Formats: sequence, structure tokens, C-alpha cells
Amino acid sequence: MYPDPASVTRIASLGGGPIGGGWAAHFLARGYDVTAYLHDPSEQEAFHLIVQTGWKCLTELGLAPGAALERLRVVTDLEEALDGAQFVQESAPERLEIKQALYHRMGEIVPPDVVIGSSTSGLMMSDIQATCASPERCVIGHPFNPPYLLPLVEIVGGKKTAPEAVAWAGRFYECAGKAPLLMKKEIPGFVATRLQEALWREALHMVANGEATPEDIDIALRNGPAPRMVSQGQCMAFHVACGAGGMATNLDQFGPALKLPWTRLEAPELTQELRDRMVDGCNAMAGDQHFEEMAAQRDRDIVAVLKALRHSRAD
Repeated sequence: MYPDPASVTRIASLGGGPIGGGWAAHFLARGYDVTAYLHDPSEQEAFHLIVQTGWKCLTELGLAPGAALERLRVVTDLEEALDGAQFVQESAPERLEIKQALYHRMGEIVPPDVVIGSSTSGLMMSDIQATCASPERCVIGHPFNPPYLLPLVEIVGGKKTAPEAVAWAGRFYECAGKAPLLMKKEIPGFVATRLQEALWREALHMVANGEATPEDIDIALRNGPAPRMVSQGQCMAFHVACGAGGMATNLDQFGPALKLPWTRLEAPELTQELRDRMVDGCNAMAGDQHFEEMAAQRDRDIVAVLKALRHSRAD
């Protein structure tokens, strides 16, 4: 029913924000023809800035043969954007009513053999596809920001999604240079965001209780767990940490400590005081740096990490 994922050459990318622009940059760098749909012509300048920012890093990492910015076309008519697309990456605003209306229209426009992937970071595909005439080809294709650098894409279908569409999406994203994670079941927040949110809630608790500042938390992460996680993630880091005994030794030795009150998984009350502490702490760390400077530095750092891993694992 669906075409060979390796035969896809034309992508429709819907959305002009950081995720939509980031996806457009990524697909362009992989050699695809990309038609980007913007809801409002006023979004064009910001959209092109996102693509240009991503292109610098993508060029340093290495472009696919034939990749070129000239293969990008930007339109403000949805039907024009979807015409001839062999895959659709939807990155509309995170509002269910907007996405439902968009999928209702796409169900009437896009041929049924074209898979549609949603970049949503928390909405359920079962809800998004509710009014779509062809929901069986609609999947979640959730990236991590910035999508032109971080490889992860979390993939899961809704109640009406065909398993074949989920499998196809996994193969397509792999062809497109991503690291697809096919989820076992549909859950709010998927996998990576839920893990990230647990860390975020604990950070907010420590700031709220005067136990640490935002700067303390970032220093701890950058110089502690984060570099190790780049290499081994969470589970394998603990498996390797206990020597030859692996995870069995870890759980046998440290299992009782799981009952200690080290973490508070419920979110703290977001009081005005906590809000101000977080804002003031982050503003102090940023100093007089503008957003564009900080985003560019972030991207350079990620590129360095990716290149270092590529070099290390090639030895």
C-alpha cells in the first residue's frame, strides 16, 4: 500500500516555528525536495532564519549528495504544499483543535498511500486523527529539538493507525538519517519527554526549596550525568557502573535506596516565587547573550558531540 521508503524524494513540512523550520532544514540536508507550508506570510523571515541556522551545522556534519537550499519551496496554501508530497511532516501549534482541523483537511487532500507524521510533543494521535477521513496512515513522529541535529524520532500510532504505517514510518525516518524509536504503546509524552520531565520536576523542587539554583543544577548535569548519558544512556550507564556484576549488582546493592526520599516525582506548585527564581537564575546565567548567540553555541556543542561520537565509534 505504501511506497518504498527509500524511494521518497519530496516532503511536505507543515509549520514555520523552530520544529517545522528545523525539520525542513534536516530534510533538505538529506537531499529531499521540501515544500514548507506557513500559515501566515509574516512567518517567512523567522522561518528562513531557522533554516539558515540549521544549514550551517548540517553543512559541517556533511550534506547528502544533491542537498541544496534551492530545493526548498515556501508556500502559504495548504493544498499547494501537499501536492505531490510522498511524506508529510506536520508541526502545527500544540493545540488539539488546530491539529484535528488540519488532519480533517489533509484526509481529504492527501492520497491514502502517503503517511503523515506529527511532531507533537504530547498530544495523542488517537485524538489528533479523530476526524481524519484516512486515520490509518497517521502516526506520531516526535523529534527532539533541534530536529536538524538530534537524531531521535519517537514513533507511535493511534487507535485507528494501521501497524503497517507505523513500521513504514520507522523505515522512512531511518532512510532520512534519523534514529527511530518505535514505541510499544501510545502514552502521553512518549518516552524521552517523560524522562526529561522527571528530571525537570526534580530541578524545580530543588529550586523551590532553596536547595540549588538553576546554575547549580546545570553545572551538576553538564559535569556529571550528561556526558556519560551521551555515550550510554541511563540504563547502560548503571549497568556498566557496577563492574562485571552489571545491573544485577546495581539493583541488589542500591535497590533499598530507591525507597529513600531522594526524588519527588510530583510537580511542585508553580508559585510566583518559584517562577521568579527560575527566570532570574536563567537570566543571570545568560547575562547579555542574545537568544541567537545561545542557540548557535548550543548547536556548535551538539555538532562537536556528534562528530566526536562518530569518530570514536569508527575506531
